[in-house]
Amino acid sequence: MKTRLLPYLVLTLVVAQLSVLAGVAAAQSIDPRREYHACMDEARSNPKLGFDHAVHWLGLGGGDAARHCQGVALIGMGQHAEGARRIEALAQDMRAVSGFRAELLAQAAQGWMLAGNAQQAEALLTAAIKLDPNDLELRLDRSQALAQRGDFATVIADLSTVLAQDPTKVDALVFRASAYRQTGKTDLATADLVAALQLNPSHPEALLERGMLNRLAGNAAAARRDWLSVIERSPASPAAKVAQENLERMDSGRDGTKGLPKVK
Repeated sequence: MKTRLLPYLVLTLVVAQLSVLAGVAAAQSIDPRREYHACMDEARSNPKLGFDHAVHWLGLGGGDAARHCQGVALIGMGQHAEGARRIEALAQDMRAVSGFRAELLAQAAQGWMLAGNAQQAEALLTAAIKLDPNDLELRLDRSQALAQRGDFATVIADLSTVLAQDPTKVDALVFRASAYRQTGKTDLATADLVAALQLNPSHPEALLERGMLNRLAGNAAAARRDWLSVIERSPASPAAKVAQENLERMDSGRDGTKGLPKVK
């Protein structure tokens, strides 16, 4: 399920804050908009370089924009908890429109997910949803945190809210199917997968999940076809890795129904 794994705030939202964030930097003829673009590009492509850039810019008055770049770079460097803490603190400190703060909280939550702290991620995403209840992606994100904690009933509730507003969200259909499967509601899981594969017949996670349902139903041949299709269509994907592991488990006599990756 694809969500904000390492999301970068929509630049139009950032630009709306630049007059506030620029501070001393503007007085020193630094274009904050260009500086932010450059710093975030480096944080994506070379996190260590991006972090150093952010530190330097912060010293020149880069303010909250430089702090945000630091946090993103730290997550990119694998320092997930520290990056999450910094972005969370930024969201709490800055005065900004609700949607902007919700995006920051969602990004901090993803850092906490990568750090293995699903409880903190869920708390931040709940706060983000209160700030921006119309952002469906926030509920998709929270469903992943809830799934890591095994709260599949709330996962289903969140995803049902998403799908009531947009029934074409394939990732939500697939992840709800996974939650239904893990609560024993295989008929509902099957219905979601049928809908998902009608929208996207080659969706790797949908094929992976259908293979699990086929395996649970005792149809090993169909499960094998689905998992091989995942590997052939998306060989470098996390879903392909799980499909390969499930094939090996099935061939060795084990259950062959390892769950979907919780974070991608």
